[in-house]
Amino acid sequence: MKVAFIGQKGIPAKSGGVDIHTENLAYYLTQKEVEVFVYNRKGYLEADLVGIKEWKGVKLITLPFINTKNLAAITHSFLATIDAVIKKVDVIHYHGIGPSLLIWIPKLLRPKTKLVATLHSFDYGNDKWGSFARLMLKSGEKLMCKYADEVIVLTALMRDYLYQRHGRDSVVIPNGAKAELIERSKMLEILNNFNLEEKKYLVSVSRLIRLKGIQYLINSFKKLKEEGRVGNDYKLAIVGDGEYENELKELASNHPDIIFTGNQSGSSLTALYAGAGLFVQSSEMEGLSISLLEAMSYALPVLASDISANKEAAAGTAKYFIPKDETDLLLKLEDLLRKEDELAAMGEKSRQRVEEFFNWETISIKVLNLYKKVLEKI
Repeated sequence: MKVAFIGQKGIPAKSGGVDIHTENLAYYLTQKEVEVFVYNRKGYLEADLVGIKEWKGVKLITLPFINTKNLAAITHSFLATIDAVIKKVDVIHYHGIGPSLLIWIPKLLRPKTKLVATLHSFDYGNDKWGSFARLMLKSGEKLMCKYADEVIVLTALMRDYLYQRHGRDSVVIPNGAKAELIERSKMLEILNNFNLEEKKYLVSVSRLIRLKGIQYLINSFKKLKEEGRVGNDYKLAIVGDGEYENELKELASNHPDIIFTGNQSGSSLTALYAGAGLFVQSSEMEGLSISLLEAMSYALPVLASDISANKEAAAGTAKYFIPKDETDLLLKLEDLLRKEDELAAMGEKSRQRVEEFFNWETISIKVLNLYKKVLEKI
């Protein structure tokens, strides 16, 4: 079986939920004798990886794109779609509503190719997009529902939305997560480079965009420190980058205990997860947060915004605060840090939940069975 993944920036993933999702799914499918083609954007890979055509058994195809905010994803996805049609793959799997704008092309040019699309998030809710871009993203959602042989959603809430809004049935297959091992000495060395002490910092991992709510976390953390509340001996590590980064740094006002690490991957990201005392996920809106699931896989206790996607991910293993409410976030932070002896137990429950419900092996089997189902259709 030949399957093409379209919609990601590339793998090995540097950051971003879609890239991390496709990296793991492609790897696990390859272990099941599926030939997976992943389309990378030109210039995505680090210098020492440029030119590689295969990664852990996954076939990598690098294509150019128009490097502007509104055209990057769609131009790369267009070239990838044409290439996948030429390769006569069995299944084209579109990741996201933006790339799904093009799902009609293989339907027209090669009807034998089966089409699967995953709704990762409602991207038109991101305020970085203008009115025309939002219209296109909403159109992508409609076309996904109209032309895909099967639609995958990450949560039951997404499934209900697609049925109510578009009358489209879909299959719930969530994101997954898996903790990576790291030697303690290596972890401490990395933390020291960021001026962090094991178990004495909060960590947030996300794209730095307004919807991720990092501004509320920064303000609440500053009050925690200024008012001498319980937990004021902690630091805050903000992991990631994005268009809102400069505003967040200005908001932090060079606070010595707020550490912006930039985007991290590999052993550096592993160390930041493994060494943290508490993971905070402050988003206003999510699909199904991979960073939240990854934190849980490292047995990190979690404080998250009280939104449906977070509760579907963490259920009763996390503590929640009212979204966008800095006062409630501050009180919940202080309450958790007052109970340091309970944090380890919270984290262990999180780890067990990931192992049971968000296991990549199980997820990849479900996706493979879905591919087989669509290929059986005449």
